[in-house]
Amino acid sequence: MTIHQEHPFAEEGDDPVRRFRGRLGGTVSLWTAGAAPDRVGLTLTSFMLVHGEPARVIGAVDPESALAESLADSPELVVQLLEWRHRGLAEAFAGMMPAPGGAFRAGEWRDTEWGPLLTDASAWLGARLVGEPRPSGWSLLVEAAVEHVEVAPSEQPLLHRRGRYLSLGQAGVDSA
Repeated sequence: MTIHQEHPFAEEGDDPVRRFRGRLGGTVSLWTAGAAPDRVGLTLTSFMLVHGEPARVIGAVDPESALAESLADSPELVVQLLEWRHRGLAEAFAGMMPAPGGAFRAGEWRDTEWGPLLTDASAWLGARLVGEPRPSGWSLLVEAAVEHVEVAPSEQPLLHRRGRYLSLGQAGVDSA
C-alpha cells in the first residue's frame, strides 16, 4: 500500500474535474472483497446505488488498487457505509495513514459469502459483479448486482467533501 502525500480531491491542484468532484461530497463507503488472509478494501465516495430488479451498485475503483485486482479473480464484494467513528479506518483504507499490520487491523470483521464485513457497519450490502469492470478515465467502473442488504440505525454517517471528513452537524444537516 502506498501512503499518499496529498489528498486527491484537495482544493489546490491543476485538475478542475477533480476539484469539481471534491465539491460534490458524499457518504464514505468501504468496498471489501476476498477472504483472510487475502482480504482487500478501498474507500469510495464515487459510487451510486440504482434501484431495480436486481438493484445495482456502481463504483469508480482505482485500477491499480488491490480491490481491482481481487475483483478480476472473484466477483463478490461487500459495500458498507462508514460512520464518523470509522474515520481512522477510512484513512487507512484510502492509503492516507499508515496501518501497521494492514488496514484490516483497524476494525473487527466477520466473513460473509460476499467478503469481509465490518462488524459495526450500520448499513451494508453483498453484491456480485455484472460483467467486467470498464476503464473510464482514471478509474474502473465496477457494476455489481445487489444480492443482500442490511440497514440498521445510523449514529453519525461519515461524509467526505473537498478532502475532509465531516459529520452531518458539520455539513449543516440535522442528523435526526
